[in-house]
Amino acid sequence: MKTTTLILGCGDIGIQLGSELLEQGHRVIGVRRHAERLVDTGIEGVSLDLNDPVALETLPSADFVVYVVSADHFEEEAYRAAYPDGLKAALAVLAKHKAPPRRVFFVSSTSVYAQQDGEVVDEESPTEPSGFSGTLMREAEQALLEHSLPGTVVRFSGIYGPGRDRLIRQVSEGRIAPASPTMFTNRIHRDDCSGVLAHLIRKCADGESVAPLYLASDTDPAPLHEVMSWLAKQLKVETTEIIQSPLRRRASKRCDSSLLIESGYRFRYPNYRDGYAQVLKMGGFLNPERA
Repeated sequence: MKTTTLILGCGDIGIQLGSELLEQGHRVIGVRRHAERLVDTGIEGVSLDLNDPVALETLPSADFVVYVVSADHFEEEAYRAAYPDGLKAALAVLAKHKAPPRRVFFVSSTSVYAQQDGEVVDEESPTEPSGFSGTLMREAEQALLEHSLPGTVVRFSGIYGPGRDRLIRQVSEGRIAPASPTMFTNRIHRDDCSGVLAHLIRKCADGESVAPLYLASDTDPAPLHEVMSWLAKQLKVETTEIIQSPLRRRASKRCDSSLLIESGYRFRYPNYRDGYAQVLKMGGFLNPERA
């Protein structure tokens, strides 16, 4: 029988993951509010509101479950509904299935770290978030790690890729972060997000052990000024405006994904130059006639 993977919150990353799993011979079921968006992807779509307790009882069984839900808004109430409350409710239903999942994967965020002075962080680093987003993500992580179902948390750093081009657009407008103080940033390409999850699922399907927690960020933490300067060079743009406000909301840290690499994963885009070169090309940003 085919291995079945259930993707809860099957959006951009979920669709990309589903495509990779289908190529590996999996049966893939994607759950989202409007499943018609999954037509022609090969993923079996299920329209379901994960915050509806009655609807949640109809979740199909699967060998592996990936919880990759996005909050509707950057507000505490939306984050609580999407992450700790939503995950806890899903786990309660999945645990009652006659054939419960072999492992549940929860997509978390490096917002759980409070470090802001350029420290290196990994899976062993303390997590003491001060903002509501990191605090609620951490609560969701603990809900999975303390649950009876086997689970793995995957903390992604800043996700970029096709359609996630805010930084490129800022630079194209002539805006750049200051060189000082140094603000280290961490990122992961959308295709590596799906690649990491597919890799871990494949290891589980093959009977190999996986850790309860992985930090997933490319191998090149870099100052934001450096990244934006490189983008400006590729775009042939002269930067004229220093931006400050986004930096006040960011923590400067350096993410170490050594544990993930030791598990056998190889990043498709190990640094911002490789990843953004792909985004610039695929997005048409290097086309002088681009509107």
